Amino acid sequence: MFDTVLIANRGEIAVRVIRTLRSLGVRSVAVFSDADAGARHVAEADVAVHIGPTPANQSYLNVRAVLDAAVRTRAQAVHPGYGFLSENAEFARACAAAGLVFIGPPVAAIEAMGDKIRAKATVSAAGVPVVPGGGEPGLSDERLAEIARDIGFPVLLKPSAGGGGKGMRLVEADAQLRDAITGARREARGSFGDDTLLVERFVTDPRHIEIQVLADQHGTVLHLGERECSLQRRHQKIIEEAPSPLLTPAQRAAMGAAAVEAARAVGYTGAGTVEFIVEGSNADNHFFMEMNTRLQVEHPVTEMVTGLDLVELQLRVAAGEKLSLTQDDVVLTGHAVEARIYAEDPAKGFLPTGGRVLSLREPSGPGVRVDSALRPDLEVGGAYDPMLAKVIAHGPDRETALRRLDGALVDTSILGVPTNVAFLRALLRHPAVAAGDLDTGLVERSLDVLVDDVIPEPVYAVAALQRVLALEPPESGTEAVVDPWDIPGGWRLGEPAWSTWRFELSGHEPVDVRVRGRAGAAEVAVGGGDPVTCALRSDNGIAGPELVLSYRGATQRYNTAGTDGLRWLGRRGRSWALAETGRLAAARTSAGGAVGGELRSPMPGTVLAVAVAEGDTVVTGQPLLVIEAMKMEHTIAAPTDGVVSALAVREGQQVTVDQPLATVSPVQSSDTAPEAAGEKS
Repeated sequence: MFDTVLIANRGEIAVRVIRTLRSLGVRSVAVFSDADAGARHVAEADVAVHIGPTPANQSYLNVRAVLDAAVRTRAQAVHPGYGFLSENAEFARACAAAGLVFIGPPVAAIEAMGDKIRAKATVSAAGVPVVPGGGEPGLSDERLAEIARDIGFPVLLKPSAGGGGKGMRLVEADAQLRDAITGARREARGSFGDDTLLVERFVTDPRHIEIQVLADQHGTVLHLGERECSLQRRHQKIIEEAPSPLLTPAQRAAMGAAAVEAARAVGYTGAGTVEFIVEGSNADNHFFMEMNTRLQVEHPVTEMVTGLDLVELQLRVAAGEKLSLTQDDVVLTGHAVEARIYAEDPAKGFLPTGGRVLSLREPSGPGVRVDSALRPDLEVGGAYDPMLAKVIAHGPDRETALRRLDGALVDTSILGVPTNVAFLRALLRHPAVAAGDLDTGLVERSLDVLVDDVIPEPVYAVAALQRVLALEPPESGTEAVVDPWDIPGGWRLGEPAWSTWRFELSGHEPVDVRVRGRAGAAEVAVGGGDPVTCALRSDNGIAGPELVLSYRGATQRYNTAGTDGLRWLGRRGRSWALAETGRLAAARTSAGGAVGGELRSPMPGTVLAVAVAEGDTVVTGQPLLVIEAMKMEHTIAAPTDGVVSALAVREGQQVTVDQPLATVSPVQSSDTAPEAAGEKS
């Protein structure tokens, strides 16, 4: 076994590899870019080496910088993880030239399977069924179009290089071909530096099933069963499971044997995955798609049902050890399901998000595993893949595994960064998923019912009562250093007064919330609704402060984090970032006491426009700034009449979530100020 291994990757896979290295007593070396100086994999490795600026092509894809870090730290081997350089034949070749063991297959196998056209020809010669299609380097657009017409529509255009769904185009009619080929070539060239395309018959109602293979340097090639990966968005997987609910034992054996032959055909060693596409529900009708010559993101579900550590097996094979397993030793026990947590917004077409992790709670319990790169205060930007973590659940059967995974997602709370956790829960509860009736188009067909963008009324009630709670005197015997006039529902002449706050969530209209009384016994009216008797108290939860709301006879617990400018609330996998755009305080307006305050950015993005300057007088609702993130514009408006001060941003500037933008200070009217002072005396 090696003494020191460098991990040429980042995020959750780097953390996961470090875990196995530590269990084996192997020294781990992490590499990091400027953006990842505070990342979890950097903190958990035995040694960490800075390799360059934030852009991946200057750091994680910089072969020279990675190899230099390995040599400097006396590493004997390099684990590439997945993505970045993991399937780069030149990197594997450079490792060998530097005297380093590349923990992956031989260069020839990477090259053979890295080119989809060559890979299809290779495995077809070995008797593995392939999808009807064609393509080779140098083909003109017209020749590709002719092949498509010969196959018959619908067809799928795919880049020969790369993966992850980039550059793929579904073409359903001849009239779409020209634009589809042009677009696919452009994206393939930009993503992989190679615009070679192949065209395949599009398999209707496709299921995506892959076989995990494992081979040593002594001629042993095994398969470790299959994974069902049909639940995808934008051709990228989001939920995977093992075994597939579709396959019979005989079909598993047949597909496993085909995968083993595909691996043998290229002299494969190490862990790899052979991907098949199945037409409809007939697993006998399966076709080779491609082989991933690396560890897969979804490898934990195979580990859960086999009891094997695939990273450890990768290390042992790379060190020259002979596998101690035979095919008969591979037994699948129970069922495992994995959900990928992304920093993305499903309601906005799965656009990547970002921000700083303000509060974090990750699940645990029987049968639950978490592979994560998350840590409190982690800054999530847009420089790398938006996957943050994976939650995996195992059970004696599929129903139990699904139920445990849903429960684990309920216990997952990530405040500060919008994620897809609520979407994952909805997908797991979809009737077709529960029944195992899966295909790669299910998510897109069901998106309307999977994305719930409605904000529950109690969320606004919690936000308003939290403001009330912050203004109230502490319950201890110490004297409160709080202005009693600022306590909503405090002493007034006549009836108790209503105080009003206005809250806004990105993409939603502002909502006014009226409150009367103390937080522990209040009336709350959300929007134009009738007042509801409710109560809020603070409590200490597992992951930090929690708010406990009694509302319409039910008790709900919320995680909370943030500042007065942007308050995050989380409950049962969902989260909301509420920007307080203004406290209107209706009872005080007549006294000239409208309240302004500091305005903060509700999201990470770019300042597109600044419509005001220091010292400008503005009125309530007047647009002050426009911020753009992932093609979404958000207008920051004045919360009250007042004067602009502390303008801290300019056009073109990048801003983070909760970053101060400006302050609007209300102007006291000279003819009402004395009256207000008299009322308070």
